[in-house]
Amino acid sequence: MSGVEASKTLVITGVDGFVGHHLAAAAAAEGWRVIGVSYSPAMSPALAPLLSRFYSADLRTHWPVQEPADAIVHLAGLAAVGPSFADPQLYIEANSAMVTNMCEALLKRTDQAKPARIVGVSTGAVYAAPRTDRPLDEEAPTAVTSPYVVSKLLLENQLAYYSARGLDAVIARPFNHIGPGQATGFLVPDLTAAMRKREPGEPLVAGDLSTARDYTDVRDVAAAYLLLAGADRHEQSVYNIASGRSVEGRQILAWIARSMGVPEPDVRVDPNRLRAVDVPRITGSAQRLRAEFGWRPLIDIQRSIEDYVGNAS
Repeated sequence: MSGVEASKTLVITGVDGFVGHHLAAAAAAEGWRVIGVSYSPAMSPALAPLLSRFYSADLRTHWPVQEPADAIVHLAGLAAVGPSFADPQLYIEANSAMVTNMCEALLKRTDQAKPARIVGVSTGAVYAAPRTDRPLDEEAPTAVTSPYVVSKLLLENQLAYYSARGLDAVIARPFNHIGPGQATGFLVPDLTAAMRKREPGEPLVAGDLSTARDYTDVRDVAAAYLLLAGADRHEQSVYNIASGRSVEGRQILAWIARSMGVPEPDVRVDPNRLRAVDVPRITGSAQRLRAEFGWRPLIDIQRSIEDYVGNAS
């Protein structure tokens, strides 16, 4: 992947999150001038060498960035599916308000020859449950299965509206992503933590590990965002980011055990962790992104897990 002119500026919202850290590192390595925006009151030490400027702001109330930018990757927002059921209106209002404040501020800019490219990060969770094992492409039907998904589809519709008003927005729909630095609340970190807490010989208590999902390394996801941010043009308004392969949770556990150098444990399923309806297999298709931009995942899932386990130890 070629670098960019040193004068090109990328704004990353949610820069101190799991993906934000990796995206900032990748962008800086490619020659972008990187501006970070976060709800956190101060920039983390890990970001200091990567950012030219840091804004601490609540994007639900205002857009803080004063200088012009060539591109914005909008990662900020409430991002967990489960908690969205407990406070649905918070998710809908917060994730929507951030887009409104950002886009209204960009509409008012008069100091740019062309508007900043906005990469709005949605999710592969917007798709309806597949009826076959065929990978889900961008034409697959969507379904509102959680308040979180409602908020992401709202984000997509808002950006379509602002595109009609003259802004340049493109939607990324990433499927599951994993890798070093991921916090608990997701499969690999949770299984790794459970493995470390269990006593030798004890079964591992978990949910249904027979379901299969599509996982992409976070560094490959960041590379896709950079491609969309820096491209001269984009032929489509929506692009999936996925590996095209689904892997069962039990296989994930086996790779975690191997990375830790311990035997794979027996698993005891906790009924309280089962969902009433859980799709057996979900696979995404990123053929559109590959055909137009040449993107493909470069980091194998086993290496992703090894890197996570090694980083978290």
